[in-house]
Amino acid sequence: MNKEKPAEENKVKTEFNNFEQLMQVAALSSDFVKSFIELPLQKLSISYYKTLIDDHLLQHNLIHTLQLSACEVEITAIEEISAWIPIDQIIITEDIKVIQNSLLKGYAIVQIHEKNDPKCALIRLASSEGSRDHNTTENEFSVVGPKVGFVEKMDINIHLLRTQINIPNLIVKELTLGTVSNTKVAIVYLDGVTNEENLNTVEQRLRSFDFDVIFDSSQLEQVISDNSWTPFPLFVSTERLDRVVYGLIYGQVAIVSDGSPYFLTGPSTLFDFFLSPEDYYLPWVLGSFFRLFRISGVIFSVFASSIYVALTTYHYEMIPIGLLGPLIFSRQNVPFPPVLEVLFLEATIEFLREAGARLPTKIGQTLGIVGGIVIGQAAVEAALTSNILLIIVALSALASFTTPIYKMSNTIRFLRFPIILLAACWGNLGIVIGICLLLIHVTRLKSLGTPYTVPIYPLRMKDLKDSFIRPSYEVTNLRPGYLKPKSSLRYKPKSNKKKDFDEE
Repeated sequence: MNKEKPAEENKVKTEFNNFEQLMQVAALSSDFVKSFIELPLQKLSISYYKTLIDDHLLQHNLIHTLQLSACEVEITAIEEISAWIPIDQIIITEDIKVIQNSLLKGYAIVQIHEKNDPKCALIRLASSEGSRDHNTTENEFSVVGPKVGFVEKMDINIHLLRTQINIPNLIVKELTLGTVSNTKVAIVYLDGVTNEENLNTVEQRLRSFDFDVIFDSSQLEQVISDNSWTPFPLFVSTERLDRVVYGLIYGQVAIVSDGSPYFLTGPSTLFDFFLSPEDYYLPWVLGSFFRLFRISGVIFSVFASSIYVALTTYHYEMIPIGLLGPLIFSRQNVPFPPVLEVLFLEATIEFLREAGARLPTKIGQTLGIVGGIVIGQAAVEAALTSNILLIIVALSALASFTTPIYKMSNTIRFLRFPIILLAACWGNLGIVIGICLLLIHVTRLKSLGTPYTVPIYPLRMKDLKDSFIRPSYEVTNLRPGYLKPKSSLRYKPKSNKKKDFDEE
């Protein structure tokens, strides 16, 4: 009992005791508006989230109607509003829970400003923004789970977030960056969960950013990163709504700019780039299997070609006898050393991938399939490469696509080339040197001050449970400790204790 008490006290507060507390938390968000309607005989206050309501309904059906109807009549009670406004869904209440839930569902709160009447009118002005025909995911597709993604309009993106995180603790801070573009940038976090040090670091780095035009959130990532000389992405860039929601719930900070469909979430670790939201929609055994398979594919993609170069150049004795004959037969007519052979095929794959990405979807797919088959077959028949290496490079290219985050797949594509050159110079020793340099570089990286390789280094045993494997929901009720959340408890896990039906 004593062990559960601190966890209960540490749970984030999502319900409020009075109207003033609710308004105080809501006012922290830039998309929360509290204004006044000036009438000839009195003044009304109106409060709402601008990303959840329809501005046309607000201006014409509410404000304009009140100004016409109450131009010569004083409103003595808030109940009189329902007779003037041509909207069906109007609630008169003083219940704080009803007010909170309605405010987060697109209702506007109307009160008589001069009176201390606790009653208020809740008027539904819900916006239709965020409809599915504008926000289908394209680059982070999943078979299981929602397909909702973000669009280029920031207000719609905030609208989508508020429909999923339906509490006033979701805070949005808007900044204006770009001396020419004056682009709106939003910092999103969960009040009572996100560590203030991470939030202040992001805000300080963004405010000190002096640039002329902001086109995309990717520019912001390069500005707020702790290290601009690394090929590794230090923030997760995603277009998926569920991935951003998970990040906010865990205690991360999300950043988005107007005109970009991609959110940045951080602090991020190396493992965040190999986690797919689909892992959490499958049973934990299957989710863990696919996650391990994905990590193994990435390791294979980075080192497969370099191991081929090292073995065929320096270490023939390490090749099994059964494979040695076919390998010698496939390379007997190839005039190039293994390193040139590998670089030729790797460059060909990169050319095809870049060409397919720049062309329209249907043409790009056709080019990739036909080009790969034709060029590969022609290269083998012309004795420019061996058929065994063609299989290895093709599998390596396929394995690089298993990474859920596109920017990390670009990093994996890049890392293959320096390791291939090291293997060509010193064989297996070169690969070991490459691994050591890679580990030294990665362990020195930080994302908003958080070590990039946590929970492996520094070792955090409690946070290892959601790294290599996807654990059951019964053990993921706590937020990661390396994020230093203000509230560590996410939810109460269900008890595994079975009832004894034999007892009378």
